[in-house]
Amino acid sequence: MTFARRGRSLAVSGFLLSGAVGIISSTQTWLTVERADAGEAILVPGASALPLLAPLSLAVLALGIALSIVGPVLRLFFGVLGAASALFLGWTTFQLLLSEPLSAVGPTVTETTGLAGSSAIADVVAGIELSAWPVMTLIGWIVLLAASLVVLFTWRRWKTGGRRYRTDAAHVEAAAGPVDAIDSWDDLSRGTDPTR
Repeated sequence: MTFARRGRSLAVSGFLLSGAVGIISSTQTWLTVERADAGEAILVPGASALPLLAPLSLAVLALGIALSIVGPVLRLFFGVLGAASALFLGWTTFQLLLSEPLSAVGPTVTETTGLAGSSAIADVVAGIELSAWPVMTLIGWIVLLAASLVVLFTWRRWKTGGRRYRTDAAHVEAAAGPVDAIDSWDDLSRGTDPTR
């Protein structure tokens, strides 16, 4: 089986894997704030460090599920959307890894201590430790970007979804013989009036 023929399964798997990593990591501790006032350390989950992490990860999961059944035009659109999501999420996660993310821990520190304002938060924070979750999430976004590129390079050669996903009535053959109650319901489901 060639790479182009396996494009759909590779792309869908990549979207689902990266979306699942994003959802799981949004609930895990990304940052640990050591306090200057000798208070208990403050744990900052991924969803607090990056507020768009959970909703965009859910969107990536939905794209992966939909990608398995959509037609050619939507495949291309979903590939572009997946690549844009991967670049945005990857960049924001990478920025969090590079700098001391005082702004990322600010809301959680304010919620825990009741102090607001960047100078007050900076006075409370003695140090910030990163866990392994941001790095694993960044790897997930790299997988999403690779899966999106697979979509963009192979979308024309994917097999169609088959008759079960079609909504047009052109592929439905007329039944020979008398029409029973089940056939009448099927006709109604297709949008035709069986009484005519």
